[in-house]
Amino acid sequence: MQAASGVGIAEGWRGTITSRIEPAAEGALARVESVAPSCFNWLALPVALACTVVPDFPLTDRSFNLSQAGNDL
Repeated sequence: MQAASGVGIAEGWRGTITSRIEPAAEGALARVESVAPSCFNWLALPVALACTVVPDFPLTDRSFNLSQAGNDL
């Protein structure tokens, strides 16, 4: 079997979802990686909360509409 890989791109309701797979020589999956749109936005949340008081956290958190459980995949 020849080495290959596959990439899939789909539009989710939070943004673009990308997946990449690499099969192993015996037909099993050697590597699977999925990236959800929330992954990139989680890095911006601490910056947005830097000057925010505690009672404003729910508003700021919901403004980013992040997936805590990764269910936007």
